[in-house]
Amino acid sequence: MYQKGRAWIELNLENLRFNVQQLKKMLPKTCKLMPAVKANAYGHGALPIAKALQEMGIEDFCVASVEEGIELRNAGIAGNILILGYTHPRQFEQLVKYELTQTVVDSVYAGKMAEYGKEFRVHIGIDTGMHRLGINWMDMEAIRSIWEYKKLKVTGIFSHLCAADGKSQKEKDYTKEQIKRFELVVNQLKQEGKTGFSTHLQGSYGILNYPECRFDYARPGIVLYGLFSRLMECESREKCSNLCSATEAKLRPVLSLKTRVESVRILEQGESAGYGMAYTALSRRKIAVLSIGYADGVPREIAGKAYVLCQGKKVPMIGRICMDQMLVDVTEIPDISSGDEVVLIGRSGEEQIPAETYAEWTGSITNEVVSRLGVRLERIVSS
Repeated sequence: MYQKGRAWIELNLENLRFNVQQLKKMLPKTCKLMPAVKANAYGHGALPIAKALQEMGIEDFCVASVEEGIELRNAGIAGNILILGYTHPRQFEQLVKYELTQTVVDSVYAGKMAEYGKEFRVHIGIDTGMHRLGINWMDMEAIRSIWEYKKLKVTGIFSHLCAADGKSQKEKDYTKEQIKRFELVVNQLKQEGKTGFSTHLQGSYGILNYPECRFDYARPGIVLYGLFSRLMECESREKCSNLCSATEAKLRPVLSLKTRVESVRILEQGESAGYGMAYTALSRRKIAVLSIGYADGVPREIAGKAYVLCQGKKVPMIGRICMDQMLVDVTEIPDISSGDEVVLIGRSGEEQIPAETYAEWTGSITNEVVSRLGVRLERIVSS
């Protein structure tokens, strides 16, 4: 089947390899990467991304759900797969069958796992201040009690920084306090003779802004894919902003989003196009219908303020974005025709649309924009 007929995602695995190398350079030599490939690898495609990472020597991954872990196992992904979120007790058997590691989300949950009667590998979540999941860092009695459950094999403990991307002094101070709290828990457990467990704390911005932390693993998410959460956080595609200028981190985007022109037509002055007659031509215009829509993850709210790239030129979106199509004004492109390639995220000629720009258009973050890219988009490794 031809894979580039309608709309698709291209993955540059050389850029992925480059990003892995750059992130490793920022961290202590003893710190390994545990990439976050949850949410379909942030919309990039969990299977091609995880397979490529495994070929690069990555042996540890983290996902959000047991279903995501099973998908990786069925695709031949070996090594440790950590489920960061909740798994229902009725799914505990799948943890055993697929050799998945489960997060202990709180003390009650640990008891339920222990009651199941089969051995599980677990990482203990430590709540150092995000107040989402994990056992409170001050409750050492509850934390150490997990080792008393014979059916729970503790292979790791971790926490999550909630303001590592922040630039204010308040956010920096809070992040440093979280790091200190986690270190206190780790040191206390080791002093009590607890061994055989790994430690991890940093996500993407923990790596960029606090690379000096010395733990066994780091969990890169959005930056692994060469992206930043917000447009303001990158001066260019080649250098981080002052958020992480000390590391001079150079990252390259892995993903491009492309589609085709379905049809080209003329709108006379006063004619409307699309649902609700949302666009009316003020003069004679030439429009193109693109074969991509909100079912593919293009946000409806960017209509009227966004653009795409045709033949290396910016052309504006017009009207309302439909489920399967959208409209653009191509009046300034004389030779455009059906079947022509159009870029929504990525480069065309000298022009580029970063994924961060979509975040700006939607008022959201890049993480959400790429994670919402639809499953019917083919993920293709570019040559």
